[in-house]
Amino acid sequence: MALKAVIFDLDGVICFTDEYHYLAWKAMADSIDVPFDRTINNRLRGVSRMASLEIILEKSETVFSDAEKAVLAQQKNELYKQYLLRITPDDLSKEVLDTLNVLRGNGLQLAIGSSSKNTPLILQQLGLSGFFDAVSDGNGITHSKPDPEVFGKAAGMLGLPPEVCLVVEDAVSGAEAGHRAGMRVACVGDAALAGAGDYNLDSIAELTGIVPGLM
Repeated sequence: MALKAVIFDLDGVICFTDEYHYLAWKAMADSIDVPFDRTINNRLRGVSRMASLEIILEKSETVFSDAEKAVLAQQKNELYKQYLLRITPDDLSKEVLDTLNVLRGNGLQLAIGSSSKNTPLILQQLGLSGFFDAVSDGNGITHSKPDPEVFGKAAGMLGLPPEVCLVVEDAVSGAEAGHRAGMRVACVGDAALAGAGDYNLDSIAELTGIVPGLM
């Protein structure tokens, strides 16, 4: 079926806050004397906050209760939100903005499909509040990627069936979620290098070349 919408992951596609995630998780891990480095951090990409915490705690000699885990996750998130306040509209690359505008100019609906509960804050800091036709994020789902829920909800918010939606992802787990949602998937970054998409791109700008052929 002809393409009607493009659903973008946020972090790693529209913007890049990986370093802020790393710094916040590192500070949290250091506070409980749990080893944490960039190799472990790479395992957290596209994973929910609590699932990320479980990965980090694999290295812990202490067994934490669910209540204690909730406190640790909140501690990390508060640190991360402080870092997010450093983001400005200047952090939105011209390549990303131009790509979004070209796709919209082609008559496509645009949406966000992100597991992050901080999606509204990030969009606000980037100057993109209200830009997308739909925003499906961690505040409205119960299962994070690779579960397809976040993309299914995005399509539902747009009033479209999944087969007319294209997902854009940088994480293999996100690409899997898109496919499980019944959508075509275009990948950039690590997911593209892994060949996880139907279309594996060197940059997001390549969308403007492949999308017209799908419409």
